[in-house]
Amino acid sequence: MRSLSTTVPYTLTRLGVLMAPDPAEPFEAAGVLNPASGRTPDGRLHLLPRLVADGNVSRVGLAEVELRDGVPVGVRRHGVVLAPDEGWERGLNNAGVEDPRTTWVPDLGQHLMTYVAYGPLGPRLALAVSTDLRSWRRLGPVQFAYQPDLDTDLNLFPNKDAVFFPEPVPGPDGRPCYAMLHRPMWDLGWFRPGEGVHLPAGTTDERPGIWISYVPADEVHADVTALTRPRDHRCVALPEFPYEELKIGAGPPPLRVPEGWLLLHHGVTGHVPSGWDPTTQRVEYAAGAMLLDPADPARVLARTAEPILVPDTEDEKAGTVPNVVFPTAIEEVDGVRFVFYGMADTKIGVARLDHTP
Repeated sequence: MRSLSTTVPYTLTRLGVLMAPDPAEPFEAAGVLNPASGRTPDGRLHLLPRLVADGNVSRVGLAEVELRDGVPVGVRRHGVVLAPDEGWERGLNNAGVEDPRTTWVPDLGQHLMTYVAYGPLGPRLALAVSTDLRSWRRLGPVQFAYQPDLDTDLNLFPNKDAVFFPEPVPGPDGRPCYAMLHRPMWDLGWFRPGEGVHLPAGTTDERPGIWISYVPADEVHADVTALTRPRDHRCVALPEFPYEELKIGAGPPPLRVPEGWLLLHHGVTGHVPSGWDPTTQRVEYAAGAMLLDPADPARVLARTAEPILVPDTEDEKAGTVPNVVFPTAIEEVDGVRFVFYGMADTKIGVARLDHTP
């Protein structure tokens, strides 16, 4: 699967650490990372960071972004807004609501959150909605519709890195649809030792890549829980360049730009052993970018052959999982776009997104 171009005219310039764990907050003992973002009804910019307590139990917090001369420089904490309170978000020895991504959807008048429910069978996608970023209503786990031509059931597989487009896009049949990018993982050995990799029909590369699924807009407008039942699944992009050797996954929700839909993503190199303990990984996460076709968002127009952000500072190279930059949110302040990203699974950084014509 080759792209048409490797020219994506956007760069990232790091600005520094925005949020670090507070030693006085037990929910943050193991890190603050990978935030979602949005604005409350009063227009104030907030992050929704993943807060990790001892035992790798994650919650979603709320933190107002402090600005100085229009630049994010810090946060004010406002507690926890989502915790692993549901049975399917907990196992006997694990629990978590992890790595939220939020999209403000004007047509729905709501923030739409995707998150990873770390339950009895590992990571599973789930959705929630809110009008104010503080009170979230769970829509439930994502239930992928069966698609015979794939010769498999996507619900069998762990899945992460899900983001929604902020507006309806053309579906496979041309109908307006809400579309979700996501990243299924085909190795079932985590669940049944020795079971190994099960690839869908038509896929020959077992490395995790970015997929897209759709829900017709009219169904969502009639019942927002329809978002949990996506269909028409197809692959968008697989690892292609050296910095993506192991896997790729979506970052922040796609951003509409003159060239198409800008999708920042992460690429991973190194070694990931079996199991879900991130501290055993010997990897590097770098940030790349791709442009998706507005007329067919399953089609990649261009992608970066080299990363646009790599772990370079001490905060990015040392932490729970060293050598990680993990973009998860984009927000605009006074005409300038800022990207918020996880640093070594421990802190949150901010970078400026620039256009380079």
